[in-house]
Amino acid sequence: MTETPKRAETPRRAETPKRVRVTADLPPRRPQALTRGIALPGSPVDEADAVYARALMRSQLRLALGTVAGFVVVVVVLALAVALIPGMESVTLWGVPLSWLLQAFAFYPIILVFALLYARTAARNERRYRALRDRE
Repeated sequence: MTETPKRAETPRRAETPKRVRVTADLPPRRPQALTRGIALPGSPVDEADAVYARALMRSQLRLALGTVAGFVVVVVVLALAVALIPGMESVTLWGVPLSWLLQAFAFYPIILVFALLYARTAARNERRYRALRDRE
């Protein structure tokens, strides 16, 4: 008689517990008016506030696009001036051609001026928005 080899018993996996949904006894929610992200959650939404907020967003977008367009125009004009003015290569300061200095350092004050103008105008737009909102 031959004995059949015994199979090694595989350990059984522990059965995973069933999932249970935990809920709290909360009062039913009241339906709220749909907003487009302009009000804090739970705060009442006034239609006038929504109109003023959309107007502020449009105003800020116009300001941003105008600022970028103005910056691009000024940078292109400066780059063309450096490229097209013939005697600029011959002028040197501290042993460095003037065209190199303009390309290296003239853009930073331009960026600063546009950033300051944008920040000041954006703050003015927001003050006007708050004045309109608080007037009602």
